[in-house]
Amino acid sequence: MSDTTRLKSTIYVGGLESAVTEKLLADAFLPFGEIVDVTLPKPDLPSSRDPHRGFGYVEFEATGDAKEAIDNMDQSEFFGRVIKVAAAKPQKDSNEGLGSKTAVWETEGWIAKHGGVSEDDRFAAQQGQHANAPEDPMASLDSDVAGPRLQ
Repeated sequence: MSDTTRLKSTIYVGGLESAVTEKLLADAFLPFGEIVDVTLPKPDLPSSRDPHRGFGYVEFEATGDAKEAIDNMDQSEFFGRVIKVAAAKPQKDSNEGLGSKTAVWETEGWIAKHGGVSEDDRFAAQQGQHANAPEDPMASLDSDVAGPRLQ
């Protein structure tokens, strides 16, 4: 199964009670189709006593089964909590976006997009080359007296 097909057949289930296990989650979504995998991510901190982070992923064999589960289980009650069921999104690269340890201008994509001279700057430079002498913006200020004008 390709990564895009696998992603389309995976759903996100959020708002889970801490008592929910992978088996209970699989049993709840089994009526919608063949389940390939159920994952409940563990907490990041080793000192945490929670069995999971309050969300999980259910991967179905078929994409249609995942859509059916989303349509039927989103905003339903599971173990006394209203759960959020949606299509899973791809995991972000830790080197991109908020929280990354690399400056945005050090990434290749940003340099390719913003590194060169813009069309407006290039046009302004060409216009400046065609003029004989640049106009001095301070020239008109020589005859003015600072302060209010006397009548």
